[in-house]
Amino acid sequence: MNVQGQRDLLLLSEVERDAGVTQRSLSTKLGVALGLTNLYLKRLARKGCIKITTIPRNRIQYLLTPQGLAEKSRLTYLYMQHSLSYYRDMRARLKAMMSRLDGSHGQRVVIYGTTELAELAYLSLREMNIDCVGFIDGSARESFLSCPVSSPDQVSRWQFDWVLITDLEHASACEEQLVQSGVLRDKVLNLGLRV
Repeated sequence: MNVQGQRDLLLLSEVERDAGVTQRSLSTKLGVALGLTNLYLKRLARKGCIKITTIPRNRIQYLLTPQGLAEKSRLTYLYMQHSLSYYRDMRARLKAMMSRLDGSHGQRVVIYGTTELAELAYLSLREMNIDCVGFIDGSARESFLSCPVSSPDQVSRWQFDWVLITDLEHASACEEQLVQSGVLRDKVLNLGLRV
């Protein structure tokens, strides 16, 4: 699913949830400028997905049309397909990456990141009988999925065989931070790289 489809789905969902939603709040949820949000809403109105009304005179309301409801259903289906495909791809990458390792039992992995992808990695590692020692994250949280969370500079205190980076957006910076903290570069695995 492309970015435009994701934005349309978000807008249609928000309009369905609250007809009096403001363009400013939609702009914040989309992470785009207010003027761009206005253009997106006008485009959805031209397509017949929403109706823009002013009741009372100074208050704008957005109403989801039957065509808009059908479009929202179509986009939801596409989003679900995209999410499942992404999930399968990441699991396949992780399994391929872990199968290249020495294969000995008792492997211990630290996961860098505490996002949905880190959760997926954690569940996949458990299926492969690989132990998750804990998570690395820059936040102040103490645990994630019942495992300890540490800052990157404290990771050398843990006993582990590998560090798996699940922060795909900042993977290179994460790897450099780990190396500076004393982790050997050949013990760092990047889930974002093709195997």
